Amino acid sequence: MLDMDAFHEFREGLTLLREGDAAAAVKPLRQAFQRDPHNPYYISYYGLSLGHAEGQWDMAERLCHSAVCRSRRQAQLYLNLAEVYLASGRRRAAADTLARALHRLPHDTRLHAEFGRLTVRRPRVLLFLPRNNMLNRNLGRLRHRLMQHIPRRKWLVTSVSDA
Repeated sequence: MLDMDAFHEFREGLTLLREGDAAAAVKPLRQAFQRDPHNPYYISYYGLSLGHAEGQWDMAERLCHSAVCRSRRQAQLYLNLAEVYLASGRRRAAADTLARALHRLPHDTRLHAEFGRLTVRRPRVLLFLPRNNMLNRNLGRLRHRLMQHIPRRKWLVTSVSDA
C-alpha cells in the first residue's frame, strides 16, 4: 500500500533535487525513506541527495546500490548509482554500472545516452579520412578485433615485495 505522506515528501524532495538544491532535498527524501524504507526509489534518491549535499559518497553508494539490488529492472536506479560514482570520481565504476544496466535493459535510450557520454572512443585509424568513411570503419573493426587478442599490460605490473 502506498503511503501518501511519504509520496508527497518524495515528490517535494525530488523537485528540490532537480532544481539543484540538494541540501534542502535531503530532509524530505530522508523522511520519505524513513516512512517507507523498502521503496527502491526513495532509497536511491535519498542516497543521491545525501552524496550531493553532504559529500557522504560511501553512504550514497551503499544506498543506491541497495536500491538497484531491490529492483533490477528500473533504469533510473542505475542512472542514480552511476551519478553517485561519477560525482565521487569513480568514472570506471559508473561505466561498469551502466554496462550492467544495458545488459538487463538493452532498449533504454537514457542508458545508451549516458553510457555514450562516459565511453571514450579511440582515434580514427586514418586521420585524414572522416570517421564514417568505409575504409576507416573497416580498419577500426579490424583494430578492435586485434586489440581483443593482445593482452593488456595491467598484468605486467609488479607489486613491491616486503621481503
